[in-house]
Amino acid sequence: MSERLLLKDVVLNGVPCEILISGGRITEIGRGIGSASDDVIDCMGMTAMPAFVNMHTHSGMTLFRGMAGDCPLHEWLDRVWKAEALMGPEIFYWGTKLACVEMIKSGTACFADMYWDIDRTCEAVRESGMRALLTYCFLDGGDMDKAARQREECGRMYALSLEWPDRMKFGVSIHAHYTVCDANMLWAAAFAREHGLLLQTHLSETVKENEEHYARYGMSPTLRLEDMGILGKNLIAAHCLWLDDADVDALGRHGVTAVHNINSNLKLSSGYRFRYRELKAAGANLTIGTDGSGSSDSLDVREALKTAALVQKAWRGDPSAMPVGELMAMATVNAGKALGTSAGLIEKGAPADIMLIDTSSPAFIPCHDIAANLVYSANSSSVDTLICDGRVLMYRRRIEGEDVLLEKARTEINRFFTSNRIWTTE
Repeated sequence: MSERLLLKDVVLNGVPCEILISGGRITEIGRGIGSASDDVIDCMGMTAMPAFVNMHTHSGMTLFRGMAGDCPLHEWLDRVWKAEALMGPEIFYWGTKLACVEMIKSGTACFADMYWDIDRTCEAVRESGMRALLTYCFLDGGDMDKAARQREECGRMYALSLEWPDRMKFGVSIHAHYTVCDANMLWAAAFAREHGLLLQTHLSETVKENEEHYARYGMSPTLRLEDMGILGKNLIAAHCLWLDDADVDALGRHGVTAVHNINSNLKLSSGYRFRYRELKAAGANLTIGTDGSGSSDSLDVREALKTAALVQKAWRGDPSAMPVGELMAMATVNAGKALGTSAGLIEKGAPADIMLIDTSSPAFIPCHDIAANLVYSANSSSVDTLICDGRVLMYRRRIEGEDVLLEKARTEINRFFTSNRIWTTE
C-alpha cells in the first residue's frame, strides 16, 4: 500500500480536480499531480466534502438503542443508570465498536465522546481508524469517596493517554452540575486548564433542571458555571436549550462551544428552541451532535442537520433562520475550531478527513447546491467513501471486516442482555 493516495476526477466546490493525500494530510489539489506509485481512487461522479464531526455523543450507548424509548429525560436516565450498573468494559467496547461502524457509514470521521471505560473505548476507536475526543466522565452523585476515586482515576487515565495516537485526544467531562459535586467540578475544570485539555458538560437540557437549579442557587446553571470559573473556550456545552439572554451573553463572552442535539431533545421532549441566532451573535461557537443513540436512536449527523434546520426555521417562522452554509459549518469547520484543528476544510495542508458523495442518484438531479441536496433531499447512503487521517475507512459503502464485526457484536450484546435480564420495561 502506497503512502500516497490520489483522488482522481473528483469534484470539489463544483470544479473537477485531483486531490493528493500523503502523511494523513492533503498535500496538493489540482490537475496532473499524481505519480505512478500512488494508490488511486477513481472518483468519477463523486463530490468531495469535509467529513462530519459529531460533537457530542455517548458512543457505547448503542447498547441502549430503543430502550425506555418513550420516557422523559430524568426517568430515562434512571432506567439507563440501573442497566449501566450491570455493565463492564467488555460490553462497552462492543457498544463503541458498533457506534464507530454507524458513524463511518454516515460520513462521520471524528466524534467527541462522554462515556465510561475510556480505556476500552480507546481500543475500539483505535481499531476503527476514526478520530475522537475521549473524555473521562465525572459523575459522583455527591458521594465524596467516589469523587476522590474519580479524581485519582482521571489522573491515571490522562497519563496513559499520552501514548495514544495523534488522532485521539483525551479530555474531561463534568456529566452535569446536578450529578457532580462542586469539589469535583472545580477539580475537573482546573485539571483541564492545567493540562490544556477540552472540557465537556451537559447544560440546561430541560426545564426541570433549570427550575431546580434556580430554587437551590437563585441563578441559572450557566451563570453559576461562570461564577465558578468553568466557562471558557475549552468548554463544550451540550444541549444549551433553556437559556435566557444573560446565559447567551455569558456563553458568547467566554467563547464556549455549544452543541445542538436536536433529535435527542425532541425524542425526550426536552425542548427544541435552540437559540442559534442569538448564540452566534454573542460569539459562541456552534456545532452539532447526535447525543447517544440510547436517546436519539441514531448517530447520523446528516439526519441531525436536517432536523435542526427544519425545526429552527419552523419555530422562528423564518426560512432563512439557518442557512445551509452555516448548517454545514456546524458539522465541519466549527467543530474543527472547537477541537483545535483545521478539520472541516479541504485545502492544502488540512487533515485528510474527506467523504466522497455519490451524486448519481435522483436526489442530486438537479444539483444547484450540493450541500442543500445532501441535507434535504438525499440520505446518508449517498456517502460512498470515507477517508480519515488519509486512511480509507469505507470504500464503496463497505468497511473492511464489517460483516464479521457486526456478527460478533450481535452475539456478545445479545448474550449480555439475555444473561442479565435487562429489558426495556424494567
